Order: sequence, then C-alpha cells, then structure tokens
Amino acid sequence: MSSPIVSYFALSAGAPAAFKSLKQSIPSKVSELQSLFAVPTATELQACWELCRLQNGMGCATVFLPVAWSIAMVYHAQANLTGLEALTRAFVYFFLCIGIKCLIMTIDDILDYDIDANVERTKKRALPRGAISIERAWLFFAMQVVIGVALAYKVLSADALAISMTVWPLYVLYPTCKRWMSFAPVPLGLMFNIGIFMGWADLTKDGRVAFDALMPVYIGALLWTITYETVYQHQDKVDDVKIGMKSLAVFCGEYTIPVCTATTLGFGALMTYGGLVNGHRVVYFAAVALATVILLKHLMVTDIDQAMHELLPTHSYYRKHHSGGLLVDAVTHRIAEGIPLLL
Repeated sequence: MSSPIVSYFALSAGAPAAFKSLKQSIPSKVSELQSLFAVPTATELQACWELCRLQNGMGCATVFLPVAWSIAMVYHAQANLTGLEALTRAFVYFFLCIGIKCLIMTIDDILDYDIDANVERTKKRALPRGAISIERAWLFFAMQVVIGVALAYKVLSADALAISMTVWPLYVLYPTCKRWMSFAPVPLGLMFNIGIFMGWADLTKDGRVAFDALMPVYIGALLWTITYETVYQHQDKVDDVKIGMKSLAVFCGEYTIPVCTATTLGFGALMTYGGLVNGHRVVYFAAVALATVILLKHLMVTDIDQAMHELLPTHSYYRKHHSGGLLVDAVTHRIAEGIPLLL
C-alpha cells in the first residue's frame, strides 16, 4: 500500500502535465466562444428567419386570434370597457404573439432537427441542411427567451402573466411529444389557445375572469387544433412510421375523418355554449354554425393523403368567420344597447 507521502509526490509529478494540457486547450475554447458569439452571417440570419417560420407567416394568426376572441368577448360583456382600450391592447398583443410564435417554432426545430433530417417535407429546413449550427440556434433561442420574458413582465397584467406561465413548460415539452406519445396536438392546442383567458384578464374592469364562459371556448379551440393538426400530420405519416415517431394521424389511421368530425362537432357545441354564457347574440351563433358547417363539409371530401392542400384553406375560413362573428356581434350589441363603441 502506498503511503500518503508517495501519493503526494505522484500527484505533484503529474500536475505539470495536467496544467500543460489545460493551457493548450484554452485557445481552442476561446476560439469556440468566439465562433459562438460571432456576428451572424447572411446565411445564418436567413436561417433564423426560417426558424421563426417568418418566411410564410405560419402560426401567427393561430397564436393571436384566441387573444382577439378573448378581447372581443370582454368588450361585449363589460360596457365600461372602451373600444380604444380594446384596440390598443389587441395591437400590443399582435406583436407579442408574433414573438411567442417565433419562440415556439425555434425550439420546435431545435429539438426536432434530427427527426426533420429524416422526413421528406422538413429535411431542407435550416438546421438539417446546415444553414446554422445547433449551438448558434440555441443561442438565438436564448435571446428570444430573454426578450420575451422581459416583455411579458413589462406589458402583461399580473393575472395575464400568471395565466400565460401555466403553459410555458409546454413550449419545451411539445417538440418532444412525438417521440413518446401519439397525442402531440393536445399540448399544442393548450399552449396556442391560452390567449383566450389572457385578453380578458388584461382588460377586465371588475377584476374577474369569466372562466365559466371562456373555458368552453378554450376547450372548443383545443378540439379544432386537434382537428387540423391531426389531418395535417398525415403528410408525414409514412416517414413517421419509418423512423419510429408517433402521431395522432398514425394512431387514428383510417378513422381520422370520423374522429375529426367528432372534434369539429365538439368545437361547434362548445363555442356555442361559451357564447350563450357570455350573452352573445344571433350574429355570433350564425358565425359559429357557418364555420362548423364549412369544416364538416371539407372534412367529408378530404383525402387524408392530400390533407395539407385540402383542409388548410378551411382553417383560414374558420378563423375569419368565427373572428368576424365575434366582432360584428360585439359592435351590434353595443349599438343596440346605446353603449359607445370607442370612448
């Protein structure tokens, strides 16, 4: 057995070699840090633009419109809320929601880049094609998080901020879902539609959030997210099966249309019930009925092997009809009751 003195001298003899190795590694570490924090190239800036999905505007309205619905509902329900306050808040939320959407899309691409490289539709995205390194993409995401959290604390009310924070963990959880479960559209819908509560929480004059009216609308919006996302997933189902990924499209298979028909009917019923609780009138219910009928009509003729082309335009129609119905209903309600529209 070696004595402590022998061990000490052995360690002492090895110390210069360890120090020399550390000294030699410093330049490479410095070089790595310099590369990480270097001014982005034009290619990397384009890659960041693509990570945010800003090249096609995908997802912006999906995040913003639930907030707009919430604002329209509280504007309808509370006569002492001015139209100018509602419009100003909607303007602020519009840009905030673009930022949220960019953050969600970025972390989705980062955590999915190995999957995207093996899927025909996504293999030319920024990370799989090498337009930006994974380390630089993480840095870009970190910058978005810092700016986003700072803005959230700055512009949101305490209640709206607390509500939004309930889904923050889902931003990171959602991109991993397809690796371990088939129901990824559920967390997607939960986080995309949380604005249904936030708009009201920000503008309420009596300090109360009408969860009795908003919760049915939230669940209805979640069902619609499940509908379009399940159909949308069919375009990747062959690659998903090949690489062992899970999806609701694969889970439902040939029963996709019946399942989505049920979720669409649930959407219509819950939107209607939420409107009844909030005191909406015929214009709103007509808009919900029209949106539901349009969805059902297109579902009946949707070929799940060509889903992206056939159902996504319907997604836009639904948003327009439902949003328009809420706005027109709120305005006509105020006119009928003699309540000022703006001031």
